Amino acid sequence: MRKLLPLLAAFLALALPAEARAIGQCGLPSSEPVWIDFGDGSVPFWELFAREGNVVAAAGTLFPQQIRDRGSKTVFFDRHLNNRVGTPSAPKEADTIEGRAHKLFDYAAQSAGCDKPLIALNELFGASLETPWSGTNTQYRANVLTFIRTLSARGARPLLLISSAPYTAGEAGDWWREAAKYADLVPEVYFAAPTVSKLGPTVGNRRLRTTMRRAVRNFTALGIPASKLGIMLGFQTGRGAGGREGLEAQAWYETVKWQALAARQVASETRIATVWSWGWATYGSTTPDPDKEVAACVYLWTRNHSLCDGPAAAGPDLDTSLTEGQIRLAPGQQCSLGSRTIQSGTLAALQRLTGDREVAFTTLLARLAESPHERVSTTRMLAAERAVVALRFGGSTGAYRAALARTGATIAIARAALGDELRRFGIESRLRARLPSAREISVFYFSYPELLTRAVEATPGPWWLGDRTRGLAFQSLAPEPLFALPTGRRTTLRALDAIYAIRILGDVLPLGSVAFSEAKPAIAAALSAFARRGAFEDWTVARQEGSLRSIICRGDDLPAPGTVRLSGYLPFLSLTG
Repeated sequence: MRKLLPLLAAFLALALPAEARAIGQCGLPSSEPVWIDFGDGSVPFWELFAREGNVVAAAGTLFPQQIRDRGSKTVFFDRHLNNRVGTPSAPKEADTIEGRAHKLFDYAAQSAGCDKPLIALNELFGASLETPWSGTNTQYRANVLTFIRTLSARGARPLLLISSAPYTAGEAGDWWREAAKYADLVPEVYFAAPTVSKLGPTVGNRRLRTTMRRAVRNFTALGIPASKLGIMLGFQTGRGAGGREGLEAQAWYETVKWQALAARQVASETRIATVWSWGWATYGSTTPDPDKEVAACVYLWTRNHSLCDGPAAAGPDLDTSLTEGQIRLAPGQQCSLGSRTIQSGTLAALQRLTGDREVAFTTLLARLAESPHERVSTTRMLAAERAVVALRFGGSTGAYRAALARTGATIAIARAALGDELRRFGIESRLRARLPSAREISVFYFSYPELLTRAVEATPGPWWLGDRTRGLAFQSLAPEPLFALPTGRRTTLRALDAIYAIRILGDVLPLGSVAFSEAKPAIAAALSAFARRGAFEDWTVARQEGSLRSIICRGDDLPAPGTVRLSGYLPFLSLTG
C-alpha cells in the first residue's frame, strides 16, 4: 500500500481541477486568476497598491517589505532577463546560466520573503522569430529553458513575460511546450486607449476580449494548459508604447475600467492563472502623469470596490456602470440586442435544417435586425401557413408536416420562416427602386419569349401586377393557381401574402406572343420587383451590420451579415411561385 501512495498522489495532482493547481504559494491566493500589479518604488503612488487583498510585483528588498507591512502580498519582478540569459543576437555563455539562475533565485526569495517565490521575468526577446532559428537565437532559447528549469527546480514559479505575438509552428511550438513545463507564459496585451475608446462600450469591450482570448489561444492551441498562462495589461502614458496615448482623462479612465472587466471575463472563460498590470512606473526624467494614479484607482475599484474608491478619485463624470458592453446573458441565450434575443436552442435547430451553423446564425441575425421595421402578427403568419397548406399541399396538413419532417424543419421553424418572408416582403414593398430603362424592358422582352403570362384582374392590386388591379401576370411571380383557372373565371384566391378577388381575362400565353406595347407595363413591374429585392438585400445587410455595433453574444461569437432566405431550404414557403 505504501508503494501506491506516490502513484496516487501523482494521479490526484493531474485529476484536481484548475483551482487546486493554482498559485497558492508564498501566501498568495489559490483562486484564479491572481491579479498582480507592478508597484515598486518606481511607481510614485506605490502605496495605492500596497493594501490587504492585493498582490504587488516589485524588485529589490526595501519596497517589497514595506508593501507586505501594509498587508499586501508580493512577487519578485526581474526587469533584466537579458542580463541573465543574453539576447537572440548575443546569448550568454551556456555554462553560466545555471549559476545566474541560482543567484537570482536567492535574491528573489529574500525580496519576496518566501522560499518558493513567484519570479516574473521581463522579458523574452524575439518571441515572433520564425524557424529555422539562427545559431545565436537557438542558444538564447536554450539559455532561457535552462534558466527557468533551474528556478523551477529550486521551488520557484517563474513567469515569463512575452512582448510580441509568438511564432508557434513546428519546432517553435515544441519550445513553447517545453518552456511551459517550467514557467507560466504571460503575453503582454497592450491597447491604444484612443482606438478602444472610439469604438464605444460594446465594440470596444468586444475588441479587448477577443484580443485577450487570442493571446491565450496562441498557447492553448499548442496543448499548454490555461493554468500555466496569464495576460499582462499595459497602462503606460508615454507615446508609442500602447496605453493612454494622449487620450482625454475621463475617456482613458473608461478604457481602464473596460480592460479590467474584459480581463475578468476572459479569465473566467479560459481559467488562466494570472492577470498583470504594468505601466504605472515613472522612470528617469519622464514627467509623471498626474492622471495615472487616478487610473490605477479606477482599475482597482473595477476589480474590487474595497481596493480603492474609483468614483471619488475620478470625479462625477466617471461612468460607474460595470455592465454596459459586458456579456450578461441569461441561460439559453446566444445573443441579445436590447429586448430581442437569439436563443441557443433556436440556433441549433436551424443549423440542423441548413447543415451550416454560420448560415443559421446569419438567418437569425437578419431576423433580429429586420423585426423592428415590420411587425408580423401571429394571425398574419398563421393565415400564410393555411395558404401554404391549401395551395401547395391540397389542403392536407399531414402532407405539409411530412414535407417539413423530410427537410428536418419543425412547425416552429416553418412559422418563423413564413414570418421572415412576410416581413421582408413588407419591407421590400416600401423601398424605392430605380425605374427600369426602355432598353432593359426591351432586353427582358426578347430574352424570355417562353415565359408564360396571363391577363388578369385582381383586387387589391397585388405586387406582382405592380400594385395595379389589372395587367399581365408572369409565371414564377404570380400565384401558380392563376395559370390553371379557366378564362373568364371569377374566384377568391388565397395567396401567401393576401386574399385576392380574381377575374381571369385571357388565356395563358408565352410572352413572345404578346404585343410588346401590351407587355411593357408588366415587364416594368417585374423589373421593379427585382430591383426592390436587390435594394432590400443592401438594406438588410446595412441593418445587420448596424446591429453588430450593439449586439452582445456569448463568447463574442458573432453572426456574419448576409441575405439567407429559408425558403431556399423550404421552397414551398416562398411568397413567389
